[in-house]
Amino acid sequence: MTKIRVLLFFLGIVVVGLLVYIAVLYARGFRFDIATLKLQSKGILVVKTDPTGAQVFVNKDLIGASDSNFSLSPETYDVEIRKNGFINWYKRLTIEKETVTEVKADLFKSAPSFAPITQDGVTQPVSSNNFSQIAYTNNQGLWILENINFPIGFAKDPRKITDGDLAGAVWQFSPSGREILLDTSGGSFILDTGKLTPQTQRVNISSKKNTILETWTKEKEVKIQAQTRNLPPELQDLLQRKVRQIIFSPDETKILYTASASGTLSPDLIKPIPGASTQNEDRNIKIDHTYVYDIKEDRNFLIDPTDNWDKRKLFWLPNSGNLVLAEEGKITIMDYDGTNRQVVFSGGYSPPYVFPYLNGEKLLILTNLGADSQTPNLYSISIK
Repeated sequence: MTKIRVLLFFLGIVVVGLLVYIAVLYARGFRFDIATLKLQSKGILVVKTDPTGAQVFVNKDLIGASDSNFSLSPETYDVEIRKNGFINWYKRLTIEKETVTEVKADLFKSAPSFAPITQDGVTQPVSSNNFSQIAYTNNQGLWILENINFPIGFAKDPRKITDGDLAGAVWQFSPSGREILLDTSGGSFILDTGKLTPQTQRVNISSKKNTILETWTKEKEVKIQAQTRNLPPELQDLLQRKVRQIIFSPDETKILYTASASGTLSPDLIKPIPGASTQNEDRNIKIDHTYVYDIKEDRNFLIDPTDNWDKRKLFWLPNSGNLVLAEEGKITIMDYDGTNRQVVFSGGYSPPYVFPYLNGEKLLILTNLGADSQTPNLYSISIK
């Protein structure tokens, strides 16, 4: 009886060990091929979409729905994601054996809805650093629009922060967004974005303007230094000496930058991670070209070789996975690596006046709807 118990005990250990071993092999991508009666080393493709419920095609064959895992042999595939009412998502991916490749695809409407936000005319809208506020003028003064998609019935109307004739004036937000520096023919003024300051109560600070601007510049530099503190020294040096514009993604895992000088990024600045992007990267930095550096994956992608940003604009969507390129006649959304470019709006608007809502579901554009005799207004475009 004792021998039988001992035998069953060791048999249980063997069975458990075998099951654990099989589970480990399965997690690593091994699958049993009935045709060859052998274990085949495969890779795992994980597809997640927003919104969910999209169809997943591999090499034009439907293999299932999104938010699922798919076992594929190691090779390069054309992956397409489709959902009714949304623009198709497409990318060429390389699946590696025993590696999980994850796809997070944001799908955008093929026919965005259009709605007016202002009605009294808008001139020269300017956003705060985080796009939460838009400042603009009309014939009644300077206004602030909260760029947040409130629930139905709770939308906030624009608020006036100063009055008077502001023709020819320019303005800019402080780094915190709590103040605006207003420059007019009559002087320079600091305005609180949270209250109304009548023209008669504005205080001319022209003598302090340069000092204020230097302070704001220092605040921005301190923030960039804090964000780059833990990056590899070579990358820090590039960002400090050879870049004229740095914009971190909202989750601070990626850096959008335009080069002011040529340079090279050495390979493996950060230890490679399994399942990293297989898209072509460019580590030879060229002057005036715009790139995105993925901090987690140590990948550097060329986004735009054109140095013509007076009528063009490039910025992050709040999801940190997409960029918006606003140019004459169209607005394009792309993946952060520069691939999968999709035109979400084409038609008449005033470039580069395009801004994202903080929830990432809409864009705000300046347009007169093609009527040149009318003053442009701000309209929302629902892209999600």
